[in-house]
Amino acid sequence: MDIVYSIKNSITSLSSNKVRTSLTVLGIVIGIAAIIIVFSAGAAIERLILSEVESFGTDIIQTEIKIPTSKSGMAGEQDSAAGLATGVQITTLSLEDMEDINRLPNISGGYSAILSQKQISYSSQRKKTFLMGTNASFINIDKTEIDKGRFYTEDENKSLAQVTVIGLKIKEELFGESDALGKWIKIADSKYRVIGVTKERGSVFTMDFDNYVYVPIKTLQKKLMGIDYVTYMVHKLKNTEEGDKTAEKMRAILRNNHNIEAPYNEKTEKLDVNKDDFRVTTMDEMINMLDIITSAITILLLAIVGISLVVGGVGIMNIMYVIVNERTSEIGLRKAVGAQKGDILIQFLIESIIITLLGGIIGIIIGAGISYLISKGASYYGLAWAFSIPLKSLITAFIFSIFFGVMFGLYPAKKAAEMDPITALRLE
Repeated sequence: MDIVYSIKNSITSLSSNKVRTSLTVLGIVIGIAAIIIVFSAGAAIERLILSEVESFGTDIIQTEIKIPTSKSGMAGEQDSAAGLATGVQITTLSLEDMEDINRLPNISGGYSAILSQKQISYSSQRKKTFLMGTNASFINIDKTEIDKGRFYTEDENKSLAQVTVIGLKIKEELFGESDALGKWIKIADSKYRVIGVTKERGSVFTMDFDNYVYVPIKTLQKKLMGIDYVTYMVHKLKNTEEGDKTAEKMRAILRNNHNIEAPYNEKTEKLDVNKDDFRVTTMDEMINMLDIITSAITILLLAIVGISLVVGGVGIMNIMYVIVNERTSEIGLRKAVGAQKGDILIQFLIESIIITLLGGIIGIIIGAGISYLISKGASYYGLAWAFSIPLKSLITAFIFSIFFGVMFGLYPAKKAAEMDPITALRLE
């Protein structure tokens, strides 16, 4: 059979009823457009997360509090997160832990931190904002930079000095165009002298650093919160290739300091971390974890998109049944003059594939357009959302188009091919 003739004949047949063909194509268009949008958004989110992680630095290890649990894996992480969200306090992580870790040969420095929310004021201006209590070494490790003035010293930290460094937005809200250096602001009920203003940094993982107020960590602990523990620590690596080994050494130090006995897990061939009241994470581990989460979300969304494509495919099957019934006499006539079953089967199968390919092409164009608009909208709100159409999304869209065209067009085509020519002609 001449394939070119079959394609031309199929196009002519579909063009004869444009409204019906358009409605049939619509279901596939929606599904394919959704595939393009999901892949494009997934790629943009992956790049966004990677840039956010890199904004903290790729040569750091973070240690944070966690609730010990008997569960392992994601279930244990969920229990810990739920417990912390409901107000469970872990008070074992301390400044002494940070100093012990600082002595490791692959650590070039580190800082501890704790966050609090307090009201600050200057003159008639008042604002409730986040306070970050941290060591003087913070400014040498973090990406935050000083615009005017200076950061506080370790001597000021040890002496519980009432000094502060404020974010750019805090400076603008409290002082406007006036110079903030040397002025005294009120934090809770005490006065603190402004000694520095940070450069604009923006938000990282929803944390707006321009709205932060920095105070010496010991000042925050003793004078504002009445505690002696910290929430998390950040350490800088000399050699990132030794990150995993350094992380294990850090865990050993913290377990010893916190009197934790970690049993050996034969499956992972590592010590079990379930009983730990801390979590040590390298940047590589964090990126891998975020990549797994992003991939899982993408797969979930594609599964939902698959339902849309199945609905569109059922629509194709129904329309193909209608087309077969309308052209019963044509089928009988062609068989009477010598057309084989394979000829009829291919003819109707080609029509089904053309419908899905047409829907696929239109869906790709619409999906790309919507993805572009999403990227522009995200950029407008300050997100580093890069527009791209991954090659795998185009390949997936093409494969899905062919697959659904064949799968949902095969049965009607087979029915047409198996018609008895005499019966078909009699129905005329």
